[in-house]
Amino acid sequence: MKRLLVGPFNRVEGDLEVTLDVADGRVRSARVNAPMYRGFEQILHGKAPHDALVYVPRICGICSVSQSVAAAHALADLAGVAMPPNGRHVTNAILAIENLADHLTHFYLFFMPDFARAAYAGRPWHAEAVERFTAGHGEQVRKAIAARQRWFELLGTLAGKWPHTQSLEPGGSSRAIEPAERTRLLARVREFRNFLERELFGGTALEAFDALPGEPALWAWHAEQPARGDFRLFLSAMLDPALAALGPGPGRYLSYGAYPQPEGGHSFAAGLWDASHDALQPLDTAAITEDATHAWLLATGGPRHPRDGMTEPDADKPGAYTWNKAPRLAGQVVETGAIARQLAAGHALVHDAVGRHGGTVFTRVLARVLELARVVPQIERWLQALQPGQPYCVPVRLPADGEGMGLNEAARGALGHWVSVRDGRIANYQIVAPTSWNFSPRDAAGTPGALEQALVDAPVQDGEDTPAAVQHIVRSFDPCMVCTVH
Repeated sequence: MKRLLVGPFNRVEGDLEVTLDVADGRVRSARVNAPMYRGFEQILHGKAPHDALVYVPRICGICSVSQSVAAAHALADLAGVAMPPNGRHVTNAILAIENLADHLTHFYLFFMPDFARAAYAGRPWHAEAVERFTAGHGEQVRKAIAARQRWFELLGTLAGKWPHTQSLEPGGSSRAIEPAERTRLLARVREFRNFLERELFGGTALEAFDALPGEPALWAWHAEQPARGDFRLFLSAMLDPALAALGPGPGRYLSYGAYPQPEGGHSFAAGLWDASHDALQPLDTAAITEDATHAWLLATGGPRHPRDGMTEPDADKPGAYTWNKAPRLAGQVVETGAIARQLAAGHALVHDAVGRHGGTVFTRVLARVLELARVVPQIERWLQALQPGQPYCVPVRLPADGEGMGLNEAARGALGHWVSVRDGRIANYQIVAPTSWNFSPRDAAGTPGALEQALVDAPVQDGEDTPAAVQHIVRSFDPCMVCTVH
């Protein structure tokens, strides 16, 4: 048995290290370390509740809107108010624009460049991967960066700026959209749609890709594709069964529900998808706990619900190896992300693929790319549904005492904020981020987190210091470590 420390990782948001125990060319166990401490939960203590909307976007520079939306939802729950339809549609559009930008960034800038590595030089698709996806130089990487920049210009109109957007409020969006602005916004969305249909899907309409009924239809689509289309190249790599099977997850998938609708419900449903039952179970937020046994944090009282959570550093704690707590749902490890959202939403393609392969590198990336096809048309519908002359935001008076919970789906999965207010000041504020779930350490029972489980049995070739398989598995979860160590 040898021990291998992999990290810090490039093309990952924040600091990440993974310690691997390797024997006979396979990972036997893994420990995931988030080595940076930031302390936003302590910063918020004692602040006016509304100040959370200024602080929390600054947790992260690439998913700041997700934090803003969760905070706005928590304050709305505290006040007992609901957004008007215009405010809901605009808030959903703002969040969706950021989430899709993250999916685009993940595919083109973070994930696919690993297939241009020299280790794959003998594969039939390698030369094309080098041409398209070499980090910083690939022709498709450059096109994606340009498309991403143009895409984010939407937020200048909808939200004033990005990142650290300040237009989102518990009562809705403070930025009303004029009819002429909506026309320009829809034109920009169509521009992004054209990029995806032309470059990512090789000439296939988003709705046609979304309509694929199962994995056989996906491979039939792949076989019919001409020698273009960036997702086609990813699928060509996944024809290798060893690559497609990398990184099996825990088989339980958590979604808080994405993009709530004015009439109730969500565009993508909430719930726990359990592969062992092949069914969606209701979401029980009371069953969420955080275990700090192996975190450099005090663990007084054992696992706690975030409502009663505690984040107090204990940097010299024996047995600890990360700043991340271990979130659990009813004591169990879960995975979150696009794969969880699309399982909860009942999408046939993701259900079929996960049924055949489980939650793996292949199915995680498939679900993210599918969301690019599914959500762009929704943004178009939300913009078209805006009603001129109707309110975008309602006044909100926050109570001096109370509690609120804000649940949201960031690009990487389930994000929750819990706030307690006493005498008009924040008495406690706890955040459980998507990467907190996926990159959690062991809990008090010694059960590894989702990534720690997924890394077991990954191949490690002789002489590899940064094993390609480990890189693929880690990046398939698209970690955001700065959110993890908020």
